[in-house]
Amino acid sequence: MRILIAPDKFKGSLTAVEAAAAIAEGALRVYPDAVTTQCPVADGGEGTLEAAVAAGYEERINAVVGPILAPIGAAWALRKDGSGATTAVIETAQASGLAHMEPTPENSLRAHSYGCGQLIAAALDAGATEIVLGVGGSAMTDGGSGALRALGLKPLDAAGNVVPLGGG
Repeated sequence: MRILIAPDKFKGSLTAVEAAAAIAEGALRVYPDAVTTQCPVADGGEGTLEAAVAAGYEERINAVVGPILAPIGAAWALRKDGSGATTAVIETAQASGLAHMEPTPENSLRAHSYGCGQLIAAALDAGATEIVLGVGGSAMTDGGSGALRALGLKPLDAAGNVVPLGGG
């Protein structure tokens, strides 16, 4: 018997990797001759990066600007395949996530995506030809204008004015 185990995280208790290991252990108690394959998954939020690393991606860390202008370290992952393609996995929550700010009304109005754009730029600099961007768990409320700015673009509002970083 072959058993594929592909759980997401059990938020607040187990990561996807830990959940897969626990489920495999239980399955092997019931079916000791089974062959289990663990494939942790994620929904695009917290845990996406961990699932990519578990699938063989190399973790990288960059210093970026967090969602309310505080410097933070943010991880992302990279993998080259046999055909020459290089794929980066970026979990937006790493750079622009809710965990990097206090949830206040003021912060919610100024939370930006600049750090996420910095991770995209780092992935491009590392040779990424494809970027998988998980957007769950993000705090950004700027519609991506901060990320565009980090990539060297100047986002404009409807009147043609440059959009300020963090709402002003």
